[in-house]
Amino acid sequence: MKLTYNKTDLHTHTCASGHGTKDRITDLAKEAARRQMEVLGISDHGPASPGSARLSYFRGLLLGERTRFGVTIRYGAEANILDRDGRLDIPDEILRALDYCIISMHRPIYTSGSAAENTKAYLCAMEHPNVKIIGHCDDSRFPVDYRELLTGALSRGVVPELNNVSLLSGSYRRDCRENSIRLLQTCEALSCHIILSSDSHGREHIGEVSAALALTEEVSFPRQLILSDYIV
Repeated sequence: MKLTYNKTDLHTHTCASGHGTKDRITDLAKEAARRQMEVLGISDHGPASPGSARLSYFRGLLLGERTRFGVTIRYGAEANILDRDGRLDIPDEILRALDYCIISMHRPIYTSGSAAENTKAYLCAMEHPNVKIIGHCDDSRFPVDYRELLTGALSRGVVPELNNVSLLSGSYRRDCRENSIRLLQTCEALSCHIILSSDSHGREHIGEVSAALALTEEVSFPRQLILSDYIV
């Protein structure tokens, strides 16, 4: 598959996420510049993830440089949904100060319920300040009602992502291709925009959206609904 890179990638991870890489923000920014990217978002896992950074790390992001190697940097977080009431593992006072927040469900942090219960958890989590993106809602271990989820996202100004890692062979998430097709079909029916995200841990895959883009082309998803330059 020919590699395709987005000019903007808001879902990336550094060593502060506690797994998958030893790369720092500087390493990702250098690679983003080499790939001629324009915007790099840093969205490390919230502190409930094993080995992830403490809250002080997310507070410290406020002091980060806004441009590195010619690339605009946005500082965010991938917050963990903790329960069916949509509580997050990063307090609102910190979320308000960040550029954006991705909300996601991860094992063993969130105990999955029914599709209705999981959907409610996402919708409640969207009420937290600066939540802009729904992370990888493509995993059958966390079933959702896509129409209800996306209707709620539209009313709250939140955008779902099509996660590139989920669509790669060997992904640990379940039924991602089938669920991603359902996600795209529902987005099209509701005229809901999506973004394409790498979910790269480290520099190697930042900006890479080849599998996600290929799926949108396969199902003839409207290009005008893809926010390829979404900036928070």
